[in-house]
Amino acid sequence: MSGVPHADAEWDAGDLGCGEVLVVLRSRMRGLVGGQVFKLTVRDPGAPADMPAWCRMTERRLLRADHPQYWIEQRQNP
Repeated sequence: MSGVPHADAEWDAGDLGCGEVLVVLRSRMRGLVGGQVFKLTVRDPGAPADMPAWCRMTERRLLRADHPQYWIEQRQNP
């Protein structure tokens, strides 16, 4: 995961807990087309484990993880 990807959209979730972040993130990513990148900033200490797991479960690609920032690529058929 080297280099900083271009972000087509981004959201700073601040100190929200990962559970709430993941619900809102799903909704926000619906506006992206396949291949676009979403940059998420989330400070929850559970994010380093939760974000990769969420990406795997939702078939999105985690391009880069540098807590508190995560670059997520939208899947081709959202």
